[in-house]
Amino acid sequence: MTDPKVPHAPSRRDFLKTAAVGGAVVAPFGLLQHAHAAGNETLKIGLVGCGGRGTGAAENACEASEGVVIHAMGDLFADHLNNARASLKKNEKCQGKFDVADDRCFVGFDAYKKVIDSGVDLVILASPPGFRPQMLEYAIAQGKHVFTEKPVCVDPAGYRKVIKAAAAAKEKGLGVVAGTQRRHQASYLESMKRIHGGELGEITSARCYWNQGGLWKRDRESSWSDMEWQVRNWLYFVWLSGDHIVEQHVHNIDVMNWALDAVPVKAVGLGGRQTRTGAEYGHIFDHFAIDYEYPNGVHVLSEARQIDNTQGNVSEAVVGTKGTWASGPPHRFRVGGKMSAVRDTNKPYVTEHTDLVKSIRAGKPLNELKTVADSCLTAVMGRMAAYTGKEVSWDFLVNESKLDTFPKELSFGKIAVPPVAKPGETELV
Repeated sequence: MTDPKVPHAPSRRDFLKTAAVGGAVVAPFGLLQHAHAAGNETLKIGLVGCGGRGTGAAENACEASEGVVIHAMGDLFADHLNNARASLKKNEKCQGKFDVADDRCFVGFDAYKKVIDSGVDLVILASPPGFRPQMLEYAIAQGKHVFTEKPVCVDPAGYRKVIKAAAAAKEKGLGVVAGTQRRHQASYLESMKRIHGGELGEITSARCYWNQGGLWKRDRESSWSDMEWQVRNWLYFVWLSGDHIVEQHVHNIDVMNWALDAVPVKAVGLGGRQTRTGAEYGHIFDHFAIDYEYPNGVHVLSEARQIDNTQGNVSEAVVGTKGTWASGPPHRFRVGGKMSAVRDTNKPYVTEHTDLVKSIRAGKPLNELKTVADSCLTAVMGRMAAYTGKEVSWDFLVNESKLDTFPKELSFGKIAVPPVAKPGETELV
């Protein structure tokens, strides 16, 4: 995943180390199945997706809690796995918490299944997002707790799979926490508490932005097949990333859904491809502007841009009948002419793992999967509105859309690059 740490760099505090109550581990269905059966309270973690974000998530998990160990790793590419394994092995935060033997390292399209089936209790899913629905399905079917990076889907077909997986996780008592780390960030938690408590009155409008410069790309090597090039350059293909409105801007969109405690009814929007026009950038846009309409006629402006030498802005804001709120740092409330600030007191990238492990050990596992799926589909709604130039409704996406971008077959061979979307020509399906 791209790393949204920089625009919202939190202050630090010591995280709370989790411990089993009274020295015993509570074990509902799916909890510490293998480790607990062996009389060992260590939580075994498997890592699927060994790029930068996966490596970072594994480090965060090690820092977050005692009694955890990275037990297995898998990736489509051996070089990714080997680099991550070497990095984590020498990482001081992972000392005593990393034990990945050669026979628990897996490469290939089925590596995720082998990691999940290797005796782990919890799996970190950090591969390119297009693979996420099938991996979530399998992990939950196998009774594993999950930390999943965002996004969890890139199209309506994937959304439906994830929603079913969320229901299955709830039924089985499995924990699922998502990489929408603002939901574990102290300043956002306090701000949302105040907003939902009525401090701003009735919300009348809101806005969110992720405007920045361009991101990395991988130049194609002559030995790479179409599939390998696309997966290694995954940001620029809708079936893998969902476009940057889904892959990155979903963080801000998630805050909007959170603040309004709803999903949009419909959306219209526009976007295009101004500067990243070469074939090396696949077929995604480099800018979006979306008008989301929420229940009660509340409109939310959403902007996302990845163009160099432009004004940066990564933020959210809410307007109510009594006052306003704007994200920070610090977050700022203005009510009745008075200003107040909300500051960070934690490290959300660590806290989200702490919260997951703590909830599992307490026998009350968190399940954020439907919430993050709804936010991802909200972002997909904006992309589809911009690509087609049509109004897109939530009901259409959930119940009627046939859009399924995932390849019918996964192999290292040819895979076409879809044409760049053209509003007025690209069909809404």
